Amino acid sequence: MLTYRRLFFMAAIPRSEFPRPDRIRNDWLCLNGEWDFALFPAGQEAQEADFARARDCYPLRITVPFSWVCPLSGVARDEAGVGWYRRSVRFERPGRRIFLCFGAVDYRADVYVNGVHAGSHEGGYTPFALDVSGVWRPGENTVEVRAQDDRLSWQPYGKQGYGDIQGIWQSVWLEARPEAYLEDFRFLPHRDGRVELTARAHAPEGTVLTAAFAGRAWSAAVSGGTASLCLTLENPRLWLPDDPFLYEGTLTLGEDTVGTYFGVREIAAVRAPGRDFSHIALNGRPVYLNGVLDQAYHPLGHFTYPTDDDMREEAWRVKRLGLNMVRLHIKAEDPRRLYWLDKLGVLVMADIPCFWGPPEEKARAAYEGQWRAIFDRDFNHPSIFSWVMFNESWGLLDGKGDARVYTPQTQAWVRDIYRSARAHDPTRLIEDNSACRYDHVETDLNTWHFYLHGYETLRRHVREVVEKTFPGSDFNFIGGNRQNGAPLLNSECGMVWGVDGSAGDSDLAWQYHYMLNEFRLQEKLCGFVFTELHDVVNEFNGYYRIDNTDKDFGYQAFCRGMTLRDLHAPDMVAMDCPPCRTVRAGETAETPLVLSHLSASSLHGAHVRWELWHDGPDGRVLDGSGSVAVPDAGPGVTALETLRLRMPSENAVAVLSAYLTGRDGSVLSRNFTTFDVRAPLGEGWLEVPVREGRAEGFFPVSTAMEGEKLCLGGSGRVRYDVRLPGGCAPDGLTLYMEAGARRVLSYHLHGQTPPVEGLSYMLGYQADRGAFANSCWMTDETRFPTEVEILVDDVCIGTRRLENDWADSRGVLSWHAQGERRRLEDAGSYGEQIVLPLPSRLVPGITARGGFTLTLCVAGPGGLSLYGRRCGRYAHGLLVRLS
Repeated sequence: MLTYRRLFFMAAIPRSEFPRPDRIRNDWLCLNGEWDFALFPAGQEAQEADFARARDCYPLRITVPFSWVCPLSGVARDEAGVGWYRRSVRFERPGRRIFLCFGAVDYRADVYVNGVHAGSHEGGYTPFALDVSGVWRPGENTVEVRAQDDRLSWQPYGKQGYGDIQGIWQSVWLEARPEAYLEDFRFLPHRDGRVELTARAHAPEGTVLTAAFAGRAWSAAVSGGTASLCLTLENPRLWLPDDPFLYEGTLTLGEDTVGTYFGVREIAAVRAPGRDFSHIALNGRPVYLNGVLDQAYHPLGHFTYPTDDDMREEAWRVKRLGLNMVRLHIKAEDPRRLYWLDKLGVLVMADIPCFWGPPEEKARAAYEGQWRAIFDRDFNHPSIFSWVMFNESWGLLDGKGDARVYTPQTQAWVRDIYRSARAHDPTRLIEDNSACRYDHVETDLNTWHFYLHGYETLRRHVREVVEKTFPGSDFNFIGGNRQNGAPLLNSECGMVWGVDGSAGDSDLAWQYHYMLNEFRLQEKLCGFVFTELHDVVNEFNGYYRIDNTDKDFGYQAFCRGMTLRDLHAPDMVAMDCPPCRTVRAGETAETPLVLSHLSASSLHGAHVRWELWHDGPDGRVLDGSGSVAVPDAGPGVTALETLRLRMPSENAVAVLSAYLTGRDGSVLSRNFTTFDVRAPLGEGWLEVPVREGRAEGFFPVSTAMEGEKLCLGGSGRVRYDVRLPGGCAPDGLTLYMEAGARRVLSYHLHGQTPPVEGLSYMLGYQADRGAFANSCWMTDETRFPTEVEILVDDVCIGTRRLENDWADSRGVLSWHAQGERRRLEDAGSYGEQIVLPLPSRLVPGITARGGFTLTLCVAGPGGLSLYGRRCGRYAHGLLVRLS
């Protein structure tokens, strides 16, 4: 680990960029890098007291700004207690004041300069700066920091369970400032071009503050330690996710110049015209929030990203998916991360870190000091549109276990917090509690959470929530409080906790598709927050793996060019139907089309162009196509035609592909639905049930989905006896099968890992993604191949390399087989279609014997999965075609 760390930072000081791009001073020195270090875990208080008296021997080295818990620190010890830091530094600036600045230290910091106590700070998420001019001297100076984090239940802790942030976890630096300097400032932009600026200054009366932006300058004099002025911008360029323009400039107070920026944007909740519900408006126009929950956790740095590029790329990864919002989950994020979200145009729902104990006086006091400091630090970031004061009632419940309650007294305190927050920052939406217990008190956003599996289950739930949302409704509120017409927003959703014991590592794409489709049918709903951006240590439900590699959702198999972005498009054709229906061959099936028009663009001349198709035994078949004119309706949800589609005449997975096209023919978005078309097996076909194979050597051997899938781990062979119909004398025989590799997971060998007594999934649980009984690893960049040799009567007729053990939305029939149960069984799994004619020389002997023995051999470790008619991707199992 030490070797890796030193190689990683060999060429540069870690995180050497200026830590606060929203308030840049040019005369500064980064103190990140190697420091002396000593760690005293809980229980070593006496040893720490002895060390504190002398402080002459630091036994370890640590890399700042990484928590002593994380790998990049070089210490990597997950222990609460006290850490001592020391380093020497030269920074000579005659006639200037020297400030020692910390981005964040968890939880209490005491700072010493040249042996003198220079100051202290409490709060693990907020910055502080100490004027050390009085103890700074020419030449070498010694800086020491004592950081104490006992992980007490009253401390605002947030969601550090994935990896703690003990001690220094954001940058440390020195700043030189003149005698008169800016302390803090706020921009309050209006979309008409007025920008109110208020600054606090350490300066004599009458000192002039000058703001220079957009080629102009405005000035005001300091009075009583503050200066206020109003900037006026002609034809202001508004900040939008699609055009995140930032006004960059300087604030100058005497000799002190600070580089900064702001974005011109307004956030509000506005009533939908002629409706009894509201939407969120950005710059006066409704904005639909395609959001994602971000734990903002890095496996090497925990809450600290290794580089500035990592933070920029995180914003890019959000934008790449067509998302416009990120919920930064129970963490006050690094200011540079917020800068990149400002710069690249991602709206931010910002959570305030919670405490985990009961809402006692000490916890309340610590929390109240923290949220105000976070508001003050981040006020000028245009990306932040809302503050979430609490999450899922964490820290708000008294009592223990199932007897915990959200008391009226605590509800009253939360109401006070909400109102204080609105007064402290009237420019943003304030949420009292991101609710999973239907327990809002007073809020600007009517949010709720769900984790559900099964189309009908999810559909019923979403529609019930929508129906119960109206002004005066007591739904989703507690203590006699009622809805006030605040916008309805889902602020957590997905499938991960919607099945028993967690979904483990399983396909997201199927549920995500029907969930997003259902959301777009609901006009009251102003957006969603999907859980989550990346996999984390115990949840595997990210758009990306924990190492930033891609998952493959498989949508391109249903519509040409389809990606996740199509489900996030502002204009989309939704389908009011299940994602897959069982129908009879030749049946006419109805599919209602619904336009979800959320952009400000006109759809005059737009069409829905559709195709019905299936993959038959001889290739792709187009069963029908057409076009539906789209009315040039205003924003909202509009019913279009109901398509009446005649199904194929054979067993098939039929796909309805829909393309919303603009007047010029360009594709605005794509969507699809599927049909499990069932027909009797026609003349000239033999079906061999895959579960009837005689397996030798494979381990483990099992079936799934009521015997429709045969799962063979490792190497071995499986034999099938194939009997021809009596009197049959075919000219030729062709094998059809759907097959893939079989990745053996730990639960296949040992069963699901038993629950641990007292286990908290939020506090340090490190999971094996193969230990969950619901796991069937979703397709990603990795491959798990196998090679199968195919023999007929012990004569090899071919080999096939099967590229993977696949699981994603393409496994339509495997998903269709799951039903509404709270248990997944190889969900979304599928294989590759093998079509293999038997050599003609073998046919006479087979005819004479009335059948043959089919043997499938795997020599390597990749195993074999064989799919029957009612699972996988293709609407056939192991078939023999007689011609």
